Amino acid sequence: MTSICLIGAAQRTVRETPAPEPLDSWEARAREAAAGLPRALADVQSIQVVYCQSWPYDDPVGRLAERLGADPKHRVYSGIGGTVPQTLVNATAAAMLRGELDLALVVGAEALATVRAYRRAGERLPWSHRETPRSPFPWTPPHPSETAHDVFQAWETFPLWDTARRAARGASLGDDATEAARLMAGMTPVAAANPHAWRRRVLDAATVGTPTPDNRFVGWPYTRNEVAVMDVDMSAALLLATGARADALGVPEDQRLYLAGWSYARDPASIAARPDPARSAAMAATSRAALDRAGLTLAEVEAFDLYSCFPSSLRLGCDALGLDVDDSRGLTVTGGLPYAGGPASGYLLHALASLHERRPRSALVTGVGMHLEKHVAAVWTREPARPSVPDDDAVQRGVDAAQPARRLLASYEGPARVLAYTVAHSRDGGAERGLVVLDTPRGRALARVHKPALLADAESRELVGQPVTVTTDGQRNEARW
Repeated sequence: MTSICLIGAAQRTVRETPAPEPLDSWEARAREAAAGLPRALADVQSIQVVYCQSWPYDDPVGRLAERLGADPKHRVYSGIGGTVPQTLVNATAAAMLRGELDLALVVGAEALATVRAYRRAGERLPWSHRETPRSPFPWTPPHPSETAHDVFQAWETFPLWDTARRAARGASLGDDATEAARLMAGMTPVAAANPHAWRRRVLDAATVGTPTPDNRFVGWPYTRNEVAVMDVDMSAALLLATGARADALGVPEDQRLYLAGWSYARDPASIAARPDPARSAAMAATSRAALDRAGLTLAEVEAFDLYSCFPSSLRLGCDALGLDVDDSRGLTVTGGLPYAGGPASGYLLHALASLHERRPRSALVTGVGMHLEKHVAAVWTREPARPSVPDDDAVQRGVDAAQPARRLLASYEGPARVLAYTVAHSRDGGAERGLVVLDTPRGRALARVHKPALLADAESRELVGQPVTVTTDGQRNEARW
């Protein structure tokens, strides 16, 4: 049977602007990933580029192929989300198992720190091949209620899951915040030791979790030190091959990392439609399916890289696996998105590149996309594996049966009960507005909170379970208590 392996990887972080334009970085990382493999890039049968938010190229894959002297039949420019790199790898592996290709390149680069620097200076970026007019942003518009309530930013939705989880576990606000800060601080020594990390500094839990003028709340209860840093200049590339093609290329075994199992599933897209906001059925299903496909138990996994954009993605990921948040094996090989860096949709490229360099006996990698909706899990091993294409449709049916989506109301007026909540803070650190997910007699609803006294109250005690009264103007709902 066919084996699938990662035979080359490269990554780079540029900490002083300006960084090279993304196209230059794609080419450079591709050549580094294929170093020592003559003709590999010219003969590559698939080139896939992770969506670039830094710059709109007119033909991203074609421009890179031209630079590399390649003419692959299979060309992909991806959509967005934290699952994208691994799902590209999964689709590539499936194509390889079907005999459709045997050598593929996946690349990604962001130069968002450079973009920000140019904007602040009021200067134009001197980059090439700009697409005019620009293609629409590749996203699916949310439920009308989410649009009406301006629910777009991940830093405002991911805290919802943690407030629901805190209430479900009966933890106090203080104890829960302490655990989150300790969890995130625990990744910083890994980032400090990672030469590719954006922030190479060890932080203690107090520094991570204590709000200060330089570490303000973003979406309460998260401080700036607890959220992914996306404005980074980072790039990475992966070179994938079948075992037979790796043999033909002369790739030694100690330069291979094998894909042993994978799975993908989705929770309900609308944040208020999930039956239990304190857990993710899709996280549990995908991680379990990937391990089963690889023939491994959780105890046999040597290394983890659990998606870490916010504390909730880590904590719900651990809950889904039955893994202690303080597991001695650690939860990241990079240092995590708030410290190693979260380059838009490209983080998992760096996680996989780091795994290729480290080559543990076995590793479980997870990715999270959109508002904790999309989930991918994959197992990689040092020893050759014989994977098969998973039945993700069956996995999804199990997820849907375990958590049938609740009805989400476009507008609502009347009594309700809080299921989850957060408070958005402005750049000056002040509480600006609240967001609550509500259970009502007619279904689920969203509402905003604006009164300063209510925002202060929400941050001082447990609001989950609180009865509230909701008013509406037909589009936006307002909660008070």
